[in-house]
Amino acid sequence: MSDSKLPIATRRDTARGLLAALGHRRALAVSAVLTLCAGVGAALVAPWIIGLMVDDIVAGGASMLPFGLALTASIAAGAGLTWAGRMLLARLGQGTIREVREAAFRTALAQPTARIEAAGTGDLVARLSGDVRAVGQVVEEALPAFLSALFSIVLSLLGMGLMDWRFALAALVAAPIQYFSLRWFLRRSAPVYREHRVVVAERSQRTIEAVRGVDTVRALRTEEQHLDSIGEASEQAIALEVRATRVRNDFNVFLNGAELVGLAAVLVVGYLLVTGGQVELGAATAASLYFLGLFGPMGALLFRIDELQDAGASLARLFGVIGMPSPRPRGAGESESEAAVARRGAIEVDGLGFAHRPDQRDLDAVSMSAASGERIAIVGASGAGKTTLARVLAGALPVGEGAVRHDEIGIEHWHPHDLRDAVVMLSQEPHVFAGTVRNDLALFSDADDERMRAVIARLGAHWILRLPEGLDTEIGEAGHPLTPGQSQHLALVRVALSAASVVILDEATAEAGSADSEVLDEASSGAIGDRTGIVIAHRLSQAMTADRILVMSDGRVVQSGTHDDLVATAGPYAELWKAWTAW
Repeated sequence: MSDSKLPIATRRDTARGLLAALGHRRALAVSAVLTLCAGVGAALVAPWIIGLMVDDIVAGGASMLPFGLALTASIAAGAGLTWAGRMLLARLGQGTIREVREAAFRTALAQPTARIEAAGTGDLVARLSGDVRAVGQVVEEALPAFLSALFSIVLSLLGMGLMDWRFALAALVAAPIQYFSLRWFLRRSAPVYREHRVVVAERSQRTIEAVRGVDTVRALRTEEQHLDSIGEASEQAIALEVRATRVRNDFNVFLNGAELVGLAAVLVVGYLLVTGGQVELGAATAASLYFLGLFGPMGALLFRIDELQDAGASLARLFGVIGMPSPRPRGAGESESEAAVARRGAIEVDGLGFAHRPDQRDLDAVSMSAASGERIAIVGASGAGKTTLARVLAGALPVGEGAVRHDEIGIEHWHPHDLRDAVVMLSQEPHVFAGTVRNDLALFSDADDERMRAVIARLGAHWILRLPEGLDTEIGEAGHPLTPGQSQHLALVRVALSAASVVILDEATAEAGSADSEVLDEASSGAIGDRTGIVIAHRLSQAMTADRILVMSDGRVVQSGTHDDLVATAGPYAELWKAWTAW
């Protein structure tokens, strides 16, 4: 597996993480297990009562009412306690899953963007959705059934042993067959489940890429290629599921054989003991019923191992995310860094080098500076390194070579939380968060309605207040639809509300149509305000108003100056300006 893939925790790390999550729920765990065990025990009194009833009938007893009442009480108590145990177990499991899911989500959000992108967002989405769902289903269904089956087996064998130890010994004849069948099953099924999870994640990644780039896919007419790619991953997933089903079916054959051997042994022992006068017929009947009652629990136990193993693979993927290195949380008594407290927005870059892959050079000896409050536009052809530089400045990509300093402190010495507060970056594909407009705008600030309305007016986004419910309008995929231009405008308002000292706009108005471009350019300027601004310019009209312009080519800064100076000087910018104005 590529090093870029998200890690998968070992069995030991998974077990350690799960025990830690269960640690502060110890009382609930003990209560759930004891209640479930009591429910199983109450239900297992029924075969013993039936055995007594058989002996009473043989002895000529006339009334079955006491036995009927006892059976009813046993079954009712077993059902009630089992239900209560399942409820407690569900509370325990769902609370633990919630904690694991939130920890995985929190760790994922703390990762550098480049790390997640290198691994593929599909893998992360599959872990935080599909794997969590798989574990949740096991907790709701498989885990209670597994524990009930385990308790049933133990208590049934104990009951048989109390009647006569030879009954328990006869029942154990099936154990070697079941043991070796289980080993065979686990050895063959575990790799299949692991591989299946990886393939499902790959399918999710391909699907997400196709859906996100649907316009490009249609424009290039590559629908069939993407469908074939997704279909190939789906076929791999189906093939693995078929393999798993075949293994389960073979396993079931072995289990049926073990049940046949065990039941025959119990019946033979019962016949010999009864004819030899060593036990009563009722005891032999109860022992046979106990063993017959083991068929369901034993099958459930062994087959639930299958589901538990699948859940274990999902947990390993979740704890793999949780175990990823993440920024050390600031302690309760630990204050922000000096630079974070006194943010000025000054930027210095010396000899910056960066490469996404060893065989390429995305940034090469880039040096630049931005004074506090200065607005710099970066222009250049596609692939010149503009976005890469912007992402390094924002801390989304690590510094490869050289140095990047914010307010005279190396970016590597900034706590990530402080850096995110100090630098805000907006790309050309802004995300509209599901919820109300108010919630969307308040995500990164504690602005009240009055401040929101003031910023909306300053950035010319009056259309927001004219939405059906104003700030209370639901937006996002299931809410009120927004045009690409409106989505960008909303994102710029969000940027303006943030307390960052540096604003980086990476072609943030590139997706806007011609009707929106002028409005969004003005909104971009308003969003930056008097803060330091780094603008990756899609249109040279954006660069004209900057204090300084950097021209990039092949990962280098090849020109620097004001718009007037660069237009008057022969070079790349003058050529770009000539081509742009001619068009």
